[in-house]
Amino acid sequence: MNIKKETMQILQNKINIIPTNEAFDLCLVGPVSLPIKQDDFETTFKWYSWVKIDKNLSKEDVVKSISTANLAFGQQSSVLVYGDFSNEEDALIRMHSICHTGDIFGSQKCDCGYQLHESMKMVANHGCGAIFYLADHEGRGIGLFSKSLAYLLQEEGYDTVEANHALGFEDDTRSYEDAIRVLESLRQKPVTLITNNPRKLAALKGHGLLADQHVPLWGGLTETNEFYLKTKVEKSGHILEENPSLTV
Repeated sequence: MNIKKETMQILQNKINIIPTNEAFDLCLVGPVSLPIKQDDFETTFKWYSWVKIDKNLSKEDVVKSISTANLAFGQQSSVLVYGDFSNEEDALIRMHSICHTGDIFGSQKCDCGYQLHESMKMVANHGCGAIFYLADHEGRGIGLFSKSLAYLLQEEGYDTVEANHALGFEDDTRSYEDAIRVLESLRQKPVTLITNNPRKLAALKGHGLLADQHVPLWGGLTETNEFYLKTKVEKSGHILEENPSLTV
């Protein structure tokens, strides 16, 4: 594909190729200034996105191949960055797994939409941090179509873990390794994680990236998601601290 020299220079300046020990590298693009408005919450984040690429591809190779890469048929993750993320001593981050139904439609079967939007506010109010939006994590890693089947089973009384098991999946197949590589490319200092999930804490701790404490995030409790939230605690080990409204 023929791309003008001026266009190529603009794009190459915003591309960072992150080497890995796997069969692929990661191509990180950004930052893009992204103004956000949700009801009375309004701010501007710096937005990055990344994709897996073949090893040894140059920045120019990536740009030239983009029109034939069919990226609309795959999933790409991204990250919203706020403040001086590289240099500030104290940064809040959230590793947020995509939830098509909760994040986009406002589904009350889970608390995902609440956690995403609340985390964005927390990071902005804190003054420094990042929200990683992980696109291959739908349904704890089983994908959107499989999640719809799991939801059908949940309507018949299965909990989230039982539904995944019934479909032949583990209860949680998510990996945070790619997101952690991107995090390490953006910041070398420890971070404070917004989470109730001990698996996320363990993933960052394994890379020496975690600060001494984490920030729990409970809320958005409704009659329709109470059973889901209790299952998180009872079967997935989610940390219940500072959440007196949810009893198990």
